[in-house]
Amino acid sequence: MDLKVQYQKIKDDIKVAVSSVLEESHFILGENVSKFEEEFSQYLGGGYAVSVGSGMDALYLSLLAANVGSDDEVITVSHTFVATYLAITHAGAKPVFVDIEPSTFNIDVSKIEEKITKRTKVILPVHLYGNPANMIKIKEIAKKYNLYVIEDACQAHGAKIKNTKVGFYGDLGCFSFYPTKNLGAYGDGGMVVTKDEKFKDKLLLLRNYGQGKKYYHNHFGVNSRLDEIQAAILRVKLKHLDEWNALRRDIAAKYSTGINSKYVNCPDEIEDYYHIYHLYVIRTSQRGKLQEWLLDNDIHTQIHYPIPVHLQKCYTQLFRNKVNLPVTEKVADEVLSLPLFPEMEDAQINYIINTLNSFKKNI
Repeated sequence: MDLKVQYQKIKDDIKVAVSSVLEESHFILGENVSKFEEEFSQYLGGGYAVSVGSGMDALYLSLLAANVGSDDEVITVSHTFVATYLAITHAGAKPVFVDIEPSTFNIDVSKIEEKITKRTKVILPVHLYGNPANMIKIKEIAKKYNLYVIEDACQAHGAKIKNTKVGFYGDLGCFSFYPTKNLGAYGDGGMVVTKDEKFKDKLLLLRNYGQGKKYYHNHFGVNSRLDEIQAAILRVKLKHLDEWNALRRDIAAKYSTGINSKYVNCPDEIEDYYHIYHLYVIRTSQRGKLQEWLLDNDIHTQIHYPIPVHLQKCYTQLFRNKVNLPVTEKVADEVLSLPLFPEMEDAQINYIINTLNSFKKNI
């Protein structure tokens, strides 16, 4: 993606926003942070929002807010960015893997209940690539077993099921503002959203050294605060998010309509699920050759993600030979992310489509 193109279109507003922070010289937990929290929560449909230092911090602090600890299990998926797991293990809990659906890449809800034990405390679905997980069914299961739901919506800003945006389906919802996200800062940042005031109040303490009043510490907190400059930038960019998401969906539709290679499976989109295409991810059994072919034609791709978390080196001692995730492992061998950002031009899109369609297995 090309972040410079987007910046050029909004740079005047960005400069004004940043300059105002510098003139005010209030850099930590100031007016822009509080206003952005309010604006983001209203964008999602109401409730509370607590900004933090990153998407991983959002997940980690959400688990702490739900009193997740060393005796607890958290049900989630292995086909995700490692931050999902780091948050769980840093909280002292045990990740419990559920396989994914081959069509959506999200958690297979039909396999959740068989993984629930007396130690299960949280279901943590990931809205991977901007595609919502089946939150309706997940909420039903959580209610049945009296479990918390924490949504990893770090790639899903504005994604929704019918008319309800993800983030507030669960007890807590977590977002990342890493620069490449649909709503990205010019540095790190994150957000936790909730409709529960008790969670909100605890998160406000946890993100700021556990203190409610300066130098009076009620919890073992951390330093995880979105700074004023990033909040000011995000307030500018939030106004464009729906437009940018719509452009992403238009580009994705052109890909899905135009790509006709027998070696490529395009992503599925479920009716009433509003996929915001943080990434446009195809599947191909010829990934190595296809990726090389595209690169030879100056088309850069990435793999999200080549190694499932349970097979990562840092986790192999915990999980080797203890999990069976055939769909996850097959998908990890076949996924490939195509270029996609809102400012792409038709000539670029058509070039990628035509190059893909001209690929031959024996090239």
